[in-house]
Amino acid sequence: MAEEHAFQAKLGDQTITIKTGKLARLAGGAVIAQVGDTVLLATATMSHTPREGIDFFPLSVDFEERLYAAGRIPGSFFRREGRPSEQAILTDRLIDRPLRPLFPSDMRNDVQIIVQPLSQGDQEHLDMLGIIAASAALTISDTPFGGPIGGVRIGRIDGELVVNPTIPQMKDSTLDLRVAGSADAIIMVEAGADEISEELMIDALQLAHEAIQDVIRVQNEMRAAVGKPKRDDYPRFGTPEALASRVKDLTFDRVREIVERTELKSDRDNALNELENELRATLSEEAEANEWSSRDIGDAYHDVLKHVVRERILDQGIRPDGRDPRALRKLEAEIRLVPRPHGSGLFSRGETQVMSLVTLGMPGEEQALDDLFPEETKSYIHHYNFPPFSTGETWPLRGPRRREIGHGALAERALIPVLPAKDAFPYTIRVVSEVLASNGSTSMASACASTLALMDAGVPIKAPVGGIAMGLVSDGTRYRVLTDIQGVEDHLGDMDFKVTGTREGITALQMDIKIKGVSREILSEALEQARIAREQIIDVIEATISTPRESLSEFAPKMLTTHIDPEKIGSLIGPGGKTIRALQAEYEVKIDIEEDGTVFIASPGGDGAERAIAYVESMMQTAEPGKIYTGKVVRVTDFGAFVEILPGTDGMVHISQLSDTRIEKVTDVANVGDEIVVMVTSVSPDGKVRLSRQAVIEGWTLEEAQAQDSPPSGGGRRGGSRGGGGGRSRR
Repeated sequence: MAEEHAFQAKLGDQTITIKTGKLARLAGGAVIAQVGDTVLLATATMSHTPREGIDFFPLSVDFEERLYAAGRIPGSFFRREGRPSEQAILTDRLIDRPLRPLFPSDMRNDVQIIVQPLSQGDQEHLDMLGIIAASAALTISDTPFGGPIGGVRIGRIDGELVVNPTIPQMKDSTLDLRVAGSADAIIMVEAGADEISEELMIDALQLAHEAIQDVIRVQNEMRAAVGKPKRDDYPRFGTPEALASRVKDLTFDRVREIVERTELKSDRDNALNELENELRATLSEEAEANEWSSRDIGDAYHDVLKHVVRERILDQGIRPDGRDPRALRKLEAEIRLVPRPHGSGLFSRGETQVMSLVTLGMPGEEQALDDLFPEETKSYIHHYNFPPFSTGETWPLRGPRRREIGHGALAERALIPVLPAKDAFPYTIRVVSEVLASNGSTSMASACASTLALMDAGVPIKAPVGGIAMGLVSDGTRYRVLTDIQGVEDHLGDMDFKVTGTREGITALQMDIKIKGVSREILSEALEQARIAREQIIDVIEATISTPRESLSEFAPKMLTTHIDPEKIGSLIGPGGKTIRALQAEYEVKIDIEEDGTVFIASPGGDGAERAIAYVESMMQTAEPGKIYTGKVVRVTDFGAFVEILPGTDGMVHISQLSDTRIEKVTDVANVGDEIVVMVTSVSPDGKVRLSRQAVIEGWTLEEAQAQDSPPSGGGRRGGSRGGGGGRSRR
């Protein structure tokens, strides 16, 4: 067996061990990364030949969940893992984003990175360890790679920033910041926060960059000790120099003219497409003679457009739609667009338009998660849909892609800090953001539209949340930070930096870049511009709806809450669920019961919830000696009447206690279905209940009633047999 090599690095208070040489030896690069009881296998492999017919670098990153890592069997019918969970897809994206900018842009060989948990401890997070493991596998592989990089989580606990906090520690953290970077700069940022300031966020980012330096040092050490030679002989793809020069001569001035005179995306795209078609016709003979492909011509034309747009921004501070770097596009907001959803909001920023719709449901409708990540359920669910018509295109609808899942998760994270506590607002909340038109920053428009929809639904959020996407154009010496980037600026720029928050501070942050890192200066400037823009956006939101509606939609379920003794949950559910089903059918409600005895009852309208909760509360009561009840006669015998005084609780009134005068037979004063008023005179240790109607008529005290009562053998009871004069629960 080949020799195993082990290396160690410090990350916060923990030691990460990275091993290689023993497992997966045929992969391009393979490592085992371990911290505590959490162990990951990461492999990085490059294909031997380029993929034909593509104009992009084909990188794939897969986080392969295996529930055996946590000692669990999958809950599916087949008892094996199926499609990736949402959290696994988000982890794929988290690992992919900082790695992608570090590969050669002219490479077309497939590179596949697979990260697979082998053991999941209850202390350590998987995601940041996955970034480190993937980078280490690439660093020692033969794949050309501009790393290594490191990844770390920063929390804020009891007011202090904490490097690499554990899963239990994060339960009390007001910040969940995940950062990946190289030795020189930060490359990727993902954060959720409880309204923290821009200054604190910059400090946390700086701390994160310092914390990953030892992890990067160890990977360089691994490369020197066991790394394979990099494959520098891969086929390189790029635009032929002669073609690039020819296309620039033919189109540069006209592209600049189009960019300068058109502000709308559709007008600009139409003019640019028309010019490109003209270019292809002009170059048709030359292209055939020089073996220039159609893709080569398109790439050269794209490079001209990129140069024109970027130079105009850097030289003049003028963007494709005529704005200056700090200006927002026109903002519009509207609520209550459709009647039946429980809340709706429409937010438009320039040509980008998103409608969010809210549905409120029972606590039992929260999403159960079957994966390797700490969360077990979600009571706030945000989904994002990006249909092809939103960009004026067509493509097959095949369900949400990774991008849509990522954008939905970002908007979800943005709003979680302002949601009401579950005990104050126990509803499960689902928000769906429908992108109706897209010209950049749809995820941030989703956060804004969702704020509107939640307030329209009457969800008592703490404060409105606004979101903005920041961009960057840099040539290495000059740079411009752009507020509210549109599609072309995202496509041709160097950074997509999304920031959401309230007037008080940041709630979520996400950054992806196409260059090899950004400085603290750029991050500070971007956050400050984002803060100013966020204030303007919140102004528009509050002008539309200043506070959440005081009442829920008439179509939302009306929910009431009570609490019962946990030991009595079984009696409320009944054998095989019979009791709870009967209650739901009778009162037309939904009932959810939690383990602590909290009972949620909801009805779509009317007074069903009030009547059901009153019944449940009375059902949970116990008969109290001396208390007077109005009950219904449920059975009569020769010696007395059985009366239901509480739901499921009967007692017996002996014939001698049915009246203040002597009667010959029970039915003289009590028949099945009659309502009579009775006093509880005693409850035996085994639950038998004795009643007296005479005590009520005579106005006796409990002591007087007990002195007068000469009970027969047997008596009423809760839950016992009716034989021998006993009462029982009727459900």
